[in-house]
Amino acid sequence: MKDWIFSTDHKRIGILYLVGSIAAFAVAGIMALLIRLEQSGLGPTITSDATNYNVWLYFHGAAMILAFLIPGLTGFLANYLIPIMIGAHDVAFPRINSFSVWLFWFAIVLALLTFVIPDPPDVMWTGYPPYSVQTAGNTSFYVFTVHLMGFSSILGAVNFLCTVIYMRAPGLGWNQLNIFVWTVLGAFVLQLIFIPVLAAAVTLVLFDKYFGTAFFAPAQGGDVLLYQNLFWFYSHPAVYVILLPAIGTILEILSTMSRNPIFNYKTCVYGGVWGTVVLGSDVWAHHLYVSGLVDWLRIGMMMTTIIISIPVGLLVLTMVGTLYKGSIQYNTPMLYAASELFLILAGGLTGIPLSMTSMTLHLSETYFVMAHFHYIMGIMATFAVFAGVYFWFPLMTGRMYNETLGKLGFLLNFIGVNVTFAPLMWIGVEGMPRRYFDYAMFPQFEGAMKIATVGALIIALGMAITIITWIHGAIAGEKAPHNPWGSKSLEWTHTVYPPGAGNFPTPPTVSADWSPYNYGKHTAHTI
Repeated sequence: MKDWIFSTDHKRIGILYLVGSIAAFAVAGIMALLIRLEQSGLGPTITSDATNYNVWLYFHGAAMILAFLIPGLTGFLANYLIPIMIGAHDVAFPRINSFSVWLFWFAIVLALLTFVIPDPPDVMWTGYPPYSVQTAGNTSFYVFTVHLMGFSSILGAVNFLCTVIYMRAPGLGWNQLNIFVWTVLGAFVLQLIFIPVLAAAVTLVLFDKYFGTAFFAPAQGGDVLLYQNLFWFYSHPAVYVILLPAIGTILEILSTMSRNPIFNYKTCVYGGVWGTVVLGSDVWAHHLYVSGLVDWLRIGMMMTTIIISIPVGLLVLTMVGTLYKGSIQYNTPMLYAASELFLILAGGLTGIPLSMTSMTLHLSETYFVMAHFHYIMGIMATFAVFAGVYFWFPLMTGRMYNETLGKLGFLLNFIGVNVTFAPLMWIGVEGMPRRYFDYAMFPQFEGAMKIATVGALIIALGMAITIITWIHGAIAGEKAPHNPWGSKSLEWTHTVYPPGAGNFPTPPTVSADWSPYNYGKHTAHTI
């Protein structure tokens, strides 16, 4: 235990991120199940107190985004993989890396205190004033949780940017990096630029509520829309902080399992990844179409929001092109990776109407919005984390997982998410508002709510099987053969499983014609 608590090994820190993020995911998932059960019938179903419902909504949203998706992709996967992928023995600042993971754990503990304090926060993950200033809930818990998560992410961003810039193996050029490394670099640049804005916004909420300032109080000269602008200035780019590493993870799997190099590598990196980073900073205002923006700004932001589909489209084109004429293995990580094409299609195409001002006036604050972002961000990124765990499971544990259980968990998860969110998307188009504790005024939607609840129960079963598969594999799985997927990447070809201290028995040196995707007629030459 002491070795883990004080460890500065990036691989152990990655595992600590994984354990913490899966714990947050489990509790947030229970909250989602409670929300669905409450909505399964008209009137109060499992609680008569609407405040409980608000607390479930708050914890589910905040924990899923801030404590599971972002740490799972940029904490767990980045920590474990990036130093090995670039041929480094560790990260640039190991002690700072250790400090950042414990900040993350402190934030999780603070968030879990929601369920024991007498005045739990109930401000959703957005923390919008004036409600967050006026509520009897403990807004400071929300603010300090965001501070700890944000500080942890900033430290991680500085660490990994320095690691990739200065600690690549001799001979490893920028255009030889794994695509996952590029996507994480893009995500960390976004984190460095935008997290301070979110931290400032929630700090001003703290001042308004507890110190009597009036930054967001119109009656005293403040502007409540200022918070929405600051919040979404970070929180829409946060979508790409999640999207980019998720797509990087999926591309690693698609390339390996289809025995094809990354399609259009440079266009994917410089057009797709960095195009998303640049344009991602100019789309936040589409979250404020119905909040009183001037018309000319609505039109401008509509155009930038539509334009960002170009770099994202390049990333999707790379995913499809990488599969073209591939010799595909349909194992569990590949099933999760392939399903991403459908999830991105469903979530991406339903995002186009929301980028248009005229459509948003009808769809805003309905279940359509909720179902859309669950497809494109929540489920897509969750499946990417799961695919990554399965893909690198032999590397991390030295053992193989049970393929039958893995596929069974995938099928239940995939069926469950579509049974849940397809009906909710439909009733959103029909006008069902989101976040309502009771929907007695919309009895026509009760059937769809019941179907969605059945879907949530299927997901719960699939998630339970998935976690059992990992635990069983780590304890009793068969010993993993060397390079079970036949990958060309350094983490598979130049390490033992699991990698020991320093990562490599012999530090790798890379030749000019080496690539982590040298499949088919291409030949790998690694010195």
